[in-house]
Amino acid sequence: MSTVYDLVKDRRVYSIDADKTVLEAARFMMEHSIGALPVLRNGELVGIFSERDVMNRVVAAGRTPGTTVISEVMTANPRGVDADESVEECLFLMKEFGFRHLPIVSGKELKGLVSLRDLLLKTSRSRQSVA
Repeated sequence: MSTVYDLVKDRRVYSIDADKTVLEAARFMMEHSIGALPVLRNGELVGIFSERDVMNRVVAAGRTPGTTVISEVMTANPRGVDADESVEECLFLMKEFGFRHLPIVSGKELKGLVSLRDLLLKTSRSRQSVA
């Protein structure tokens, strides 16, 4: 049985510092074609910032992206999963709590980020290879 970390272990881990602006985060996300960023403070995971946060907490709220700091609009204290967690358990958590991204952590240390798309592609490939 593969672990969630197996899906992302060969990828670069992107993140952003909590004191950066929304504009900096949005540009970084656009440059790297990613939909969410783990947020770090002193190297520890403190939040997650997603496209949904940009729309709901910045644009719709009338905030200025160039002066709004990530820590003001991120989802604080996101639920993370251990590197050895199963793909099935991660899918369950995402469904149960409405997450689209799950940080993979060891304590507060960020190891990676897995998306719902990653998990669905893995499970669909697994089913195809069985058939």
